[in-house]
Amino acid sequence: MFRLRHVIVIMTNAVLVGGLLILVLSLGFVGWAPIVGAVVIGFLLSWPAARFVSRWIKEEDPAWNAEKDRPVAAERAARLEREHAKHETGPTKAVIPPQPRHG
Repeated sequence: MFRLRHVIVIMTNAVLVGGLLILVLSLGFVGWAPIVGAVVIGFLLSWPAARFVSRWIKEEDPAWNAEKDRPVAAERAARLEREHAKHETGPTKAVIPPQPRHG
């Protein structure tokens, strides 16, 4: 399972690298060194930015226990009940009634 931080790293990486590339190219730096520099700086800044954003999201979420870095007990219990109900109402087996014997 992907953690929230890993998904946000992908998004922040695209935003930061793309934004820095646009900035470098719009300022007129068209050589390979400024472009590679913008890509490297974007990659290096994406991980701390993703950590910051994921912590911010988790702190604002009322169903998340920030100290233990996991959902609160009530959310976990509700999730277990949903899974249990899903398994109980899954596909049922066909019950064949017994045939009367002729004899």
